[in-house]
Amino acid sequence: MSSLIFRKGLDLKHAVAGMLADNYHSALVDRIKADDFVFRAGRLTLHLAREFGFCYGVDRAVDYAYQTCERFPNRNVFLTGEIIHNPHVNEKLRTMGVRFLADDPDAIHSLGPHDVVILPAFGVTVATLQQLDRQGCTLVDTTCGSVLNVWKNVRRYAEGGYTSIIHGKMWHEETRATASQAAAYGGKYLVVFDKTEAGLVCDYIRGHGGRPAFLERFARAASPGFEPDGDLQRIGLANQTTMLMSESMEIGDLMRSAMAERYGEAALADRYQAFDTICSATQDRQDAVVALLRDTPVDLMIVIGGYNSSNTANLARICAASRPTFHIADPECLLSSMEIRHRPIGSKAERTTSPWLPPEGAVSIGLTSGASTPDNLVGATIARLAECCG
Repeated sequence: MSSLIFRKGLDLKHAVAGMLADNYHSALVDRIKADDFVFRAGRLTLHLAREFGFCYGVDRAVDYAYQTCERFPNRNVFLTGEIIHNPHVNEKLRTMGVRFLADDPDAIHSLGPHDVVILPAFGVTVATLQQLDRQGCTLVDTTCGSVLNVWKNVRRYAEGGYTSIIHGKMWHEETRATASQAAAYGGKYLVVFDKTEAGLVCDYIRGHGGRPAFLERFARAASPGFEPDGDLQRIGLANQTTMLMSESMEIGDLMRSAMAERYGEAALADRYQAFDTICSATQDRQDAVVALLRDTPVDLMIVIGGYNSSNTANLARICAASRPTFHIADPECLLSSMEIRHRPIGSKAERTTSPWLPPEGAVSIGLTSGASTPDNLVGATIARLAECCG
């Protein structure tokens, strides 16, 4: 049995536009944009990054999810996992009756033609898609176009006999889906988390390091049956779209240098490939915060977004390199003018810091938000900052 698949919405965009605006719009944010991205209140001057918040892919995914609920009010609607990495948006969908298969992984086996399943912006693995298709579920595919572009390239690598080296987090939904695309087309893959892991791969390409230690290190990040001696002879670079752009580019340079050192520059055309798979929205938000930090004398930075949001965490990493930075999940994290609840860079746990604001005098704060953070949370955070600054 084959599924009915909606990939371009459900022709109900106008029907849900008012509900989306009510849930996620902020008049305050609109006003700040109109005022050259600057907000002043009392001793506070706030500078908003010129690119922040919902990107096109996220906006589209949320829109399609709302359209799905509107189109199928009398059918069971499921999400394979979080629609995006923002707890407020996901909780809103729960209140609308959407059920999350991640809450009960075995539930997927009982789905059938009467059930509607939304595929999130990150995409799903080939195996999950095939299973839902076999069971005849109605599918609403919100996979981001930037993710689809990465998939196209790893499939090209697989068909050409190249191993896909993916800069990403193996536990992230998007990276798992991308790796499955390579495997489905008969290719091999290896996921590297950062420059340290990329360096280990480069060392092995150059002929250093032992096979058992390498396989142990990448046991959960390599395709089944991965053999580094043969599978690293021809490689193609790809990345999780929400990773730090500069790090993805550095990893590409490291890999290219290692291949050139091992096989010679003349052999690179046949042994190394790389296509630009960096998401333009991710890059725009990273570039905007770099520009804000370069051009504006801010005392500290606030970064708003889900703690499991990769692109938000990378924005915080950029800010923390030059300013005191607080990555917060929502406006409620601003406990008072003395205390703030946040997740420090590189930590997996939330922490409360006191004090965090200068106690008196003028204060200049920079603010940005991840691609999965709606404007209403940004606006509420700014209003709360004004309160904290008196």
